[in-house]
Amino acid sequence: MKIELLYPELGNLYGELFNIEYLRRSVPNCGIAATSLGQRPRFLDDDSIDLVYMGTMTERSQLMVVDELTPVREEIWNTIEDGQRFLITGNAMEIFGNGIVERGDMVVSEIGGEGYECLGLFDIDVERNMEVKHNSLFLGEYVLTARDTIEIVGYQSRFGQAYYGANAPEPLFRVLKGAGMENSPGAEGIHYKNFMATYVTGPLLVLNPGFMVRLCWEMGYSGVIPAFAESAMDAYRKKLYEFSREGKEFIKS
Repeated sequence: MKIELLYPELGNLYGELFNIEYLRRSVPNCGIAATSLGQRPRFLDDDSIDLVYMGTMTERSQLMVVDELTPVREEIWNTIEDGQRFLITGNAMEIFGNGIVERGDMVVSEIGGEGYECLGLFDIDVERNMEVKHNSLFLGEYVLTARDTIEIVGYQSRFGQAYYGANAPEPLFRVLKGAGMENSPGAEGIHYKNFMATYVTGPLLVLNPGFMVRLCWEMGYSGVIPAFAESAMDAYRKKLYEFSREGKEFIKS
């Protein structure tokens, strides 16, 4: 397996790089290459990369990444259409939408409430208020078929609220408890071809070893055994039980 980390020097809030460390420990001969600011993303020229990953970052780092990727946005879209696989977690998802409008007195961009454009690859819009932070637990499902799902546990911590547009892609997860997209609370994230993006952190793959195995299977790597399998599955089952119980509080803003 060959993985490209996009801007790991920026995208490691909440320990999100351990999504990839967990893959490395679970998949034999897993190779990881890092692309830093100022470097051309490898996946644009190398179709042997199995997975492109980018994780949660600060809001000012989002601006830097938008500036970095805008000149190659069409190339990025072409690779998505060709089936390149992405896993994007936390507020990194917002970078691939239409743009971010800033509310309140605390703003990140110089143009304040007008906000700024993002890559515009998917029809989602984001409103952000740096004075109000959303924190919540998440319980959802990754739907394989009508009768086959993988339950997902995790967390969300963000200042942005995302809205699906009229031409939005399919969601990545179905929400059971917690927050979905602002105008579609039962749905969360983006799933278009092999592009996956979600606000859910945790890190996502560490908390959900079954989803990690499924992701590997979708990339053509069958029979993957999660690192620390017994402990990982035990922790997953405990969180699933805790998050599923009646009266569990999920959202605190």
